[in-house]
Amino acid sequence: MSAFNATRPVLLALLGLALATPAAAQSWIDQKLLDAAKKEGALVVYGSMNEEEALPYYKIFTEATGIKVNYVRTSDTGVMGRIAVEFRAKQNVWDVVMTTPVNRLPDAALAQIDPPEAKGLIPQARDPNRRWYGVYANYNSPAYNTKYVKREELPKTYEDFLKKEEWRGKIAIDNADSEWLMAMYTHYGEEKGRKLVQDIVTTLQPVVTDGHLALARAVGSGEYWIALNNYTNLTVNVKLAGGATDYWAMDPVALIFGSVGVAQHAPNPNAARLMANYVLSKEAQTQLTKRGRIPTRPDTSSNPPEVNETLLKQKIITAVLSAAENKRYQTEFQKLFRSK
Repeated sequence: MSAFNATRPVLLALLGLALATPAAAQSWIDQKLLDAAKKEGALVVYGSMNEEEALPYYKIFTEATGIKVNYVRTSDTGVMGRIAVEFRAKQNVWDVVMTTPVNRLPDAALAQIDPPEAKGLIPQARDPNRRWYGVYANYNSPAYNTKYVKREELPKTYEDFLKKEEWRGKIAIDNADSEWLMAMYTHYGEEKGRKLVQDIVTTLQPVVTDGHLALARAVGSGEYWIALNNYTNLTVNVKLAGGATDYWAMDPVALIFGSVGVAQHAPNPNAARLMANYVLSKEAQTQLTKRGRIPTRPDTSSNPPEVNETLLKQKIITAVLSAAENKRYQTEFQKLFRSK
């Protein structure tokens, strides 16, 4: 299946609504940039955020600026595949991309930008090369179904998973957790880390699934009792929606980002830069916390507030991998989990 056929585009036509508040009241709006962006009138955003979050999120931008947002939504893999095809064909279609693996795009695909709101981010969320910025933090942690597993039964270390043979076949992991594997190798050392993961696979035979949100929902519904690893914010998202699930934190906690980037040859460059500044603002990150996403701004609390506090007590390993590094760890991951 081609990258185009694999995508599931959704256009959210957030058309010229009346301004909810004066532009000057928004700290992320640069009036000169806004004036130029209004002449462009619209922009195209590629992303993986689900529609329930994206609609109100981008509506805030449209109401404040009058600029239409055409949002094309698919999976992380779909976004990357679509951009790769268009990049090779020299098709300048999109303006902004916001998804997890933005940092793996070639430099030639992304413009160097300096959004003023980036100054408010944690240092790890700012690309030294200025081509991507972390919008929300994807901390990695295990998760469990609260109906089938009691909190006091949870492992305190990854070695403790080997004592949970009753979870055999009832545990799952996403098929693209290369960053988690990198953190395991970094924390334990490559040889010991590989042996530990091999033993977990042999003992528990985890199911390999496709999609972090789908995995979070499957644990919340009881299809699986345990996620060996997932994005903490997605577990919180399902919990806030009433799912019977929760996370717990153990060393190591891999940290990656849902990031924003602007196309090198964006059809609407001023609107794109204004959007990049918006998504890094406190207002935009506060909106994301309503669905459990974890902000990259220290001045913005997580939802619930204790999520950040709990995770930051653990050993955090920033796992922002280059395309080559990701390929290496993903190959390792497939060997380990497909050999069960």
